[in-house]
Amino acid sequence: MPHPQLTVVVPCFDESEVIDAFHSALVAALEPTGARFEICYVDDGSGDGTAERLRALAAGSPCVRYTSFSRNFGKEAALLAGMRMARGEAVVLMDADLQHPPELVPRMLELHRNGYDQVVARRDRAGEGALRTALSRAYYRLVRHFMDVEVADGEGDFRLLSRRAVDAVLSLPESDRFSKGLFSWIGFPTAGFAYRNAERAAGRSKWGGRRLVDYGIDGLLSFNTRPLRLAIHTGLWLFLSALGYAGWIVVNALVDGVDTPGYATLITAIVGLSGVQLATLGVIGEYVGRIYHEAKRRPHYVVAETDTPAPGHPDGVPAAAAARPRSRSRR
Repeated sequence: MPHPQLTVVVPCFDESEVIDAFHSALVAALEPTGARFEICYVDDGSGDGTAERLRALAAGSPCVRYTSFSRNFGKEAALLAGMRMARGEAVVLMDADLQHPPELVPRMLELHRNGYDQVVARRDRAGEGALRTALSRAYYRLVRHFMDVEVADGEGDFRLLSRRAVDAVLSLPESDRFSKGLFSWIGFPTAGFAYRNAERAAGRSKWGGRRLVDYGIDGLLSFNTRPLRLAIHTGLWLFLSALGYAGWIVVNALVDGVDTPGYATLITAIVGLSGVQLATLGVIGEYVGRIYHEAKRRPHYVVAETDTPAPGHPDGVPAAAAARPRSRSRR
């Protein structure tokens, strides 16, 4: 059987309410293109019956394949598993909650046929709260200033990758994966277009405020060491400030005599310097922690069930060795 021209990778976590509607909408969007396609679903340890729905979809259609994790390993791990499953010459990554409109996939495929290795769909922020929009824009301004790769506001996982782009992403061995940065880092000709933000078709978002903050920190630390350099600059600036302040005290003592030390000044200095020290230790600790996780070389995920044979296992029994180091991020 010839390999498909297009693979759609769909990570799922507790999406049983919407998965059938999504699948119908996706197939309806893909069939008019005339392309041979497959849909690879990855169940990220759902607890609501998503795995059962994916099993039924795979049993009812030869173009559907699925993998189910033993527990929730995070969206980064699910994306990685889906790309490893993909056999198509082009691979589309998208969510199952219908916030990534399936009707845009043919447009992405057409741009790919025009020679682009990456086609990125950028959502606008219609319907989002003013505070979240402001914080997101501020974060991306910070990212553009500090990170060694370009990550644009509104660009997410909804994108098409050529086969050589997918192979490039899969060749990257790191454990703590930040896909937005990896997609930018590999390069290749890229096209993009904007689409209107859509509401979830069912269920609730798995990305709360804390997880968004953690994900943002992962992005900042994954592609630069500037926080460490910033800690050095801050330490030097404080040292020079303290040296200048000490010189001022000596001069003041010689001119006006010794004054009683100021309690407020002492407490302010102690608290300020202690805060800088703790922040610096935290930055160093983040990098050391990442080295620790890389050194353990644990798999990104553990497969509980799949209809896709692992490499070297034609009987379809998945191997942990086929998974490589896991991601710490969670959905």
